[in-house]
Amino acid sequence: MAAGGGGGSEELKLLGAWPSPFVHRVRLALHLKGIRSYEYVEEDLTDKSDLLLASNPVHKKIPVLLHAGRPICESLVILQYLDDAFPDLLLLPADPYHRTVARFWAAYADDVFFAAWIKSLQGTTEDEKAAGAAGALAALLTLEGAFGECSKGKPFFAGDAPGYLDVALGGYLGWMRAYEAVAGVNLLDAARTPLLVAWAERFVALDAAKVVIPEVDQIVQFAKVLQARTAASAATSSNN
Repeated sequence: MAAGGGGGSEELKLLGAWPSPFVHRVRLALHLKGIRSYEYVEEDLTDKSDLLLASNPVHKKIPVLLHAGRPICESLVILQYLDDAFPDLLLLPADPYHRTVARFWAAYADDVFFAAWIKSLQGTTEDEKAAGAAGALAALLTLEGAFGECSKGKPFFAGDAPGYLDVALGGYLGWMRAYEAVAGVNLLDAARTPLLVAWAERFVALDAAKVVIPEVDQIVQFAKVLQARTAASAATSSNN
């Protein structure tokens, strides 16, 4: 499936799966950088393609970006590669210190926020789900402070236009907006994190976000299927 036109892709192919926030990241970056002439290949993660397994033999996960046949794995690594390979519009700041800060907070989003949040989605007990949700909310409070520090009063983490950290966190927005319907917890609460809520509204209004981020109802339906599978698996394990 081809995605758009223009941008000098030089044989770009993206292996992904539509629900993945990490795939959303890469597609957001491609669109923001004006790279629309790439091939998007939807992977069946229950029957992974030979190309995916050969391209990411270590983790066997999406996303994988193939540039002229050479694979680049892991979404944040791909974002940094895109800046190196297509430097006309940079996502990372030019200043070394600010670039390091952006990388730090993007890693925090994955290692702290997402790590807690996924536990709340995949937890098999109410205690596990509650602990995961609490950890995710605490991490968002920290990211609220990071937004104030990084944006310096401007619309995005990167300033006047979205950058690396905006894309890193923005890739989660589809799922964050669906989370209240899925788990009954509002992650984007204006009373608790007003700066992040306003940022999220600006981000999803971007043309790139409108193209890439799935509708909330679509994610909710998918999440409920996953939850049902998790519950069935847990019940089977407890009966064995």
